[in-house]
Amino acid sequence: MSVTIVTQRLTATGVDYADLATHVRCHGPLPTADAAQIIDTVESSGLTGRGGAAFPTGRKLRTVAGNARRSGAVVIANGCEGEPASAKDRSLLLKAPHAVLDGITLAARAVRAERAYLCIHEDQSELRNTLRRAFSERVAAGTPDVDTAVVEVPNRYVASEESSLVHLLNGGPALPLYTPPRPFERGVRGRPTLVDNVETLGQLALVVRHGAAWFRTAGTPDAPGTALVTVAGAVAAPGVYEIGLGVSGADLLAVAGGPTEHLGAVLAGGYFGAWLRADRFAAAPISPRGLHAAGAAMGAGVFLALPAASCGLAETARVARYLADQSAKQCGPCLNGLPALADALAALAVRGGGRGPGTIAALSPYVVGRGACHHPDGAVRLIGSALTEFADDVRSHSERGPCQGLRRTPILPLPAKV
Repeated sequence: MSVTIVTQRLTATGVDYADLATHVRCHGPLPTADAAQIIDTVESSGLTGRGGAAFPTGRKLRTVAGNARRSGAVVIANGCEGEPASAKDRSLLLKAPHAVLDGITLAARAVRAERAYLCIHEDQSELRNTLRRAFSERVAAGTPDVDTAVVEVPNRYVASEESSLVHLLNGGPALPLYTPPRPFERGVRGRPTLVDNVETLGQLALVVRHGAAWFRTAGTPDAPGTALVTVAGAVAAPGVYEIGLGVSGADLLAVAGGPTEHLGAVLAGGYFGAWLRADRFAAAPISPRGLHAAGAAMGAGVFLALPAASCGLAETARVARYLADQSAKQCGPCLNGLPALADALAALAVRGGGRGPGTIAALSPYVVGRGACHHPDGAVRLIGSALTEFADDVRSHSERGPCQGLRRTPILPLPAKV
């Protein structure tokens, strides 16, 4: 996949790696704003999280800062991409690490944290070397950073969930914890902990530098700013792009070179997102609210174009099996529910017959909202959207057996099994 970030809000164009000197020429030095100024500016900007939840970043800063008045806080920058289809966070850290490191320092200043952690997945030597280089440049320049440690996290889907990261940093395994308390209440070493995606922190640094009004010159009034998105599947130029929020789905596909064949649907929001028929996706605004209204999600900014000739049920069944295998296997909904749902969908996709939809409908209420984290909820959302958007295929598979799309090369990326 190519990496083409098409604006220079987060990056310096024309370079594969923006060293500190290039970063400062493009964006200016680290701002001297105090905690109150940082929080007020971020709140005014309307910046929301770019990791999936789209929670208002300024409100999160203010909450953690308020909780930390007695004990002090901790900052976690989440640079893990458990989503196999996403490439935006790794691309950002490789191309513009100083944007993220600025954001970590400013966020720590806002919540009065003396310690921060930058979490990445293990076995990423190129990324680890890039970060080592960036930290060295900042030390040589005397940049007043917060004490930040790079932490390698197991390369599993649920290992980068926020409570999993807290659990790991507290000495346990990278598995989700039941909540409450949430990390912003009590996290690492019992302290209020701010957990933000690395893109969110990079955007935060630009907001504090250039102001809320500048940030709102891109995007829409209810979804201001830009976002990094990963576009893949049946498009001419799959890659990572920076877009103004609110563009249409049709415009997003055009940015990625346009479809390479007639599309049947687009998976919006990644593997915790939802399928949208191609015509519905084309008209939908690419923003959290716009995609929610269309029945999908912005998620981590992943958009996968599926040809009409491919089998959406089979594609979803592959991902459902992956999600079942990737669960923490510590709660009933994941341990028992997800494998059963994956089996039912696979039977419908590969063998046909009419029992699959009924089995899925019967099982789903016993899975949603019952786990320690949202892993089972996301899997059920994906499976349910497949049954809705590919309703004609469901009927055809049920009545006549599997379709010719099974012979096509799979579109949705999954890690190779070790």
